Amino acid sequence: MKKVSGGVCVAKGFKANGIHCGIRKNKDKPDLALIVSEVDCAVAGVYTQNKVKGSPIIVTRKNIADGVARAVICNSGNANTCNADGEEKAMQMCKLVEEHTGIKADDVVVASTGVIGQTLDIKPIADGMKSLVEGLSADGGSRKAARAIMTTDTKLKERAYSFKLGDKDCRIGGIAKGSGMIHPNMATMLCFITTDANITSQMLSEALKKIVKDTFNMVSVDGDTSTNDMVTVMASGLAGNELIDKNDAQYKEFCNALKKVMRELSKDIAKDGEGATKLIECRVTKAKGGKMARAIAKSVVTSSLVKAALFAADANWGRILCAIGYTDEKFDITKIDVDLKSKVGTIAVCRDGVGVEFDEQAAHSILSEDEVVISINCNQGGAKAVAWGCDLTYEYVRINADYRT
Repeated sequence: MKKVSGGVCVAKGFKANGIHCGIRKNKDKPDLALIVSEVDCAVAGVYTQNKVKGSPIIVTRKNIADGVARAVICNSGNANTCNADGEEKAMQMCKLVEEHTGIKADDVVVASTGVIGQTLDIKPIADGMKSLVEGLSADGGSRKAARAIMTTDTKLKERAYSFKLGDKDCRIGGIAKGSGMIHPNMATMLCFITTDANITSQMLSEALKKIVKDTFNMVSVDGDTSTNDMVTVMASGLAGNELIDKNDAQYKEFCNALKKVMRELSKDIAKDGEGATKLIECRVTKAKGGKMARAIAKSVVTSSLVKAALFAADANWGRILCAIGYTDEKFDITKIDVDLKSKVGTIAVCRDGVGVEFDEQAAHSILSEDEVVISINCNQGGAKAVAWGCDLTYEYVRINADYRT
């Protein structure tokens, strides 16, 4: 597997674009993105488990129920959620794609992100469609689309890899947005992935649902599960590999590539958390089972007290033990070991559930880096898991205090 450039346009058959159409007042911020395929694609999606769901999710689920899609349209600046005419507006966005590209409206994935509860004005989108479609390109289009789906993000999130399926060269790439209101359950904020691998929609769905548990579901910025979370994957099949329709060696190779993209985008989202100064990675090993390992890792990166301590580079390991202790799983806390790591070094702070002496200055240096690892050895089994989060800063409060106004 090799890292390449190109994002959602790296795979054969895909073009993309992003423009400012006028949803957002700031003309320097693009707010409308489009990804299209030249052929029908197998498609799969996962969505937020929040009981309040954005209207685009409801429309998208209907549109891709047959396992086929050819386009993604997404706006930023308005979530189109909790609006009486939300579904109508989401369907209008799909129909605009059909009018300007010929792609059937019910083969379109539609997504929105931004402020909740404000009516979405369809006119700017309609007015911008001609320019959006005319600018579709495989060269640089992915980056334009990635910028257009950003809200409070400070960094563009785009990843792509090449890999082999049999003797065929395949590619997979994705773009994502997410910086705040991130505590996913079967999804993340927004992520769109494309590939030219030849795979059925059923196997694509199985792969996505399996991998999301260990990638996007293991990210937490602030403990809030968004109303609009969505991850979709479209597969054009243009790489020409033998059709993947069962759990075989080719399927496993495809899953490895999909996991690589999703894992990297997950880390990108965590590192770009609103106001964040550092990425927190919690590695849990030797747990009784995968469920226990995932629960502990997620509990630690979600803890506001842990996040605040790491902002100050304070080795307050008791907060880590506290977060482990209220995890809703059965385990022996007296067997837990905790180490703190970064590129500067590693320091032990807890053994067998109790503190050990350590150099505070050395610990402060380790935690002052922009990427910090909390290593938890449960000493109770063979399962492991990784979760990603970020520190909790003054800037997070400022951003979210006046986000709407």
